[in-house]
Amino acid sequence: MTLVQPSPELQIHIREALNENVSTRESDLQHIKEWLLKQPHLPDTWDEERLMTFLRGCKFSLEKTKRKLDMYFTMRTACPEFFFNRDITSPELQKIAKLGTVPPLPGLTPDGKRVVVLRGKDKDVDTPPLEDIAKLVLMIGDVRLAAEEVGVAGDVYILDASVATATHFSKVSPSMAKKFLVCVQEAYPVKLKEVHVVNVSPLIETIVQWVKPFLKEKIRNRIHLHSNYESLHKAIPKEILPEEYGGTAGTLQEFHDAWMKKLEEYGPWFKSQDDIKADESKRPGKPTNYDDLFGLDGSFRQLTID
Repeated sequence: MTLVQPSPELQIHIREALNENVSTRESDLQHIKEWLLKQPHLPDTWDEERLMTFLRGCKFSLEKTKRKLDMYFTMRTACPEFFFNRDITSPELQKIAKLGTVPPLPGLTPDGKRVVVLRGKDKDVDTPPLEDIAKLVLMIGDVRLAAEEVGVAGDVYILDASVATATHFSKVSPSMAKKFLVCVQEAYPVKLKEVHVVNVSPLIETIVQWVKPFLKEKIRNRIHLHSNYESLHKAIPKEILPEEYGGTAGTLQEFHDAWMKKLEEYGPWFKSQDDIKADESKRPGKPTNYDDLFGLDGSFRQLTID
């Protein structure tokens, strides 16, 4: 499962892309740690590695990092269906783990991006609860906050639509989908650079158009549809891709299985995070209005940072 870390040469490129100054990053980290101590509604401390990942994902803008961290801890309170009872050995998550594969791939693209593949296995299964899928995806995201030791230049997602049917999408709650997309976009320090949808059909093209209004404009413009793997190879080298997509890196299933094992090893850590969340009763000013956060009209409340 080991994520290949960038070479020293690639690290230089990534630091430039992330606006990371090696001479000031420790003082930036200390600033964020001191800021957390002053926020009555947020945890006093958190893992340094994860705080550094937030700084990198926010290109070392201290104010943006504060907003993103505030939103991360806020989402942990607002979305208990995503962030609690995170036990990969539970029957609910075991079922999700067997229905598809969701692994980040070990290798990096030539310009330092990490590739993540989401693929279902069987079109004849009932639509699983979106909150359980979201929980599993975000568990991997939380592990990566520490596992990306020196940062990456961004994420590339491959979404395989080969088993997606109209019946599956008809059972997806728009409000739950909106909640998940807001959570990913606003609470995680992810620099989403590209989304590649493979095995597309007219149905998938329709679904993509349905989802786009929930996405930021810059992300909407980064979605690419592929009718064959040859066009995918023009965007992502074969040596990065698993065999299922004409690549040479290994099989998608072995990467997925390794990640599921890693999530099991992280069981005690996930349990320890249950209380690491925002306490709205202690937030200076008015508590967060969750209707504003997730309203289907697309509105989004900007949190005030002291």
